[in-house]
Amino acid sequence: MNCPEIDALARHVRSFATMLTERQGERLPNWLAAVRRDDLPSLHTLAAGIDRDREAVIAGLTRTWNSGVVEGHVNRITTLKRQMFGRAGFALLPKRILLS
Repeated sequence: MNCPEIDALARHVRSFATMLTERQGERLPNWLAAVRRDDLPSLHTLAAGIDRDREAVIAGLTRTWNSGVVEGHVNRITTLKRQMFGRAGFALLPKRILLS
């Protein structure tokens, strides 16, 4: 079965994946324009969200450094905090963070 909407969606998703893996942030404006030309409401929502912070997204798709390590630590601490909610006082939280 041939569905032009699904074909267009797959093409846009593959193109975006290529931008991610090959760090081609300079292609983002052309990708956004191509997405807007097609009648794909779900991608239009994604494009609008990306457009709100376009420069940061381009930087994220282009630069080699990121804050992944820091985000990992924040996620670990948040998980510990949630596990302890209602079970122990604040005094135990720093000890668990330092020992984990």
